[in-house]
Amino acid sequence: MASHESPAVAARHASPDFVRQLAGYGLTTAQIFYRMPDHQQLLQTYLWQHYDLYPHFPELNRFLEFWKRELEGPLHSVTVAHSRLIRPAELRSVDGVFLLN
Repeated sequence: MASHESPAVAARHASPDFVRQLAGYGLTTAQIFYRMPDHQQLLQTYLWQHYDLYPHFPELNRFLEFWKRELEGPLHSVTVAHSRLIRPAELRSVDGVFLLN
């Protein structure tokens, strides 16, 4: 972003995923276990990954509602992992001075 650009102008040049991260979205991964439609005793797995908001996960919930409404394989379980990729920088105090020649 050039120093004379406003954040709104800079957002037009950034990818939509980056803009979402600045708005608080984090990378969410869901491992979805579902039953095979023709063989209910067998479990299959599906991996879903998208930017979403913790703790309510509106994107994941929309996807799961779509799944229940449109797909034949009934859900068994969902395991969720979430990480905000843009967060405050970590600052660690280092005790010592290292000189390089």
